Amino acid sequence: MNELFIMVSILDRSKAKKFAALYDRHHVTVRMNTLARGTAANDILDYLGLEDVDKIVMLSCVTRETWRQIKQALQTEMQIDIPGTGIVFIIPMSSIGGKKPLSFLTEGQNFVKGEETVLKNTNYELLIVIADQGNTDIIMDAARKANAGGGTVVHAKGTGMEGSEKFFGVSLAVEKEMVFIVVKSEDKNNIMKAIMEDAGMQSPAKSIIFSLPVTSTAGMRLMELPAKEDSDAE
Repeated sequence: MNELFIMVSILDRSKAKKFAALYDRHHVTVRMNTLARGTAANDILDYLGLEDVDKIVMLSCVTRETWRQIKQALQTEMQIDIPGTGIVFIIPMSSIGGKKPLSFLTEGQNFVKGEETVLKNTNYELLIVIADQGNTDIIMDAARKANAGGGTVVHAKGTGMEGSEKFFGVSLAVEKEMVFIVVKSEDKNNIMKAIMEDAGMQSPAKSIIFSLPVTSTAGMRLMELPAKEDSDAE
């Protein structure tokens, strides 16, 4: 199966340029980068001979074949298995809003769209909306119209944005906001459609949206209550 994944790289900031160069060689040029800090205890850091360093988190889109090649390079070239180098993992993607965003995110990776969902029968999905900075309200207003709850906003910087005019006819800003929204699977398509219509490429937000399957949750009781109450009323 020709599958698509979100690749998450958690790295020491000082090593970010080397990893970015490796990803560029494998045509993974569109990335969202956000800053972070590790939480390892001092005794663990001392045991591994490491310092408490700042981190960078990179999110990018890869095919299974691209991941296979990158994983091999991470082990042989970057020696990622050495403690303190970093952690890279992939999460299966469920769907993406539109053919042009798909082509933009996978340019050069020889991806042909197959089945929409990798993991079936999940009750919830995580929507990730990537938009130009300052447009969170437009996105959330559209999402709430289609029965979404709240969202979480993360500031990020995009790389590879200079290629956007080829696909969308407009340039995308480097400064980005990523909005994370957990939704019921049954509502996913309507919410994605609403965001694409009100906050898509034709809007000031210039949003790209995709979804990831959520296999288990806690703390989602309020989203489940209405359905249960309706059932009790009957």
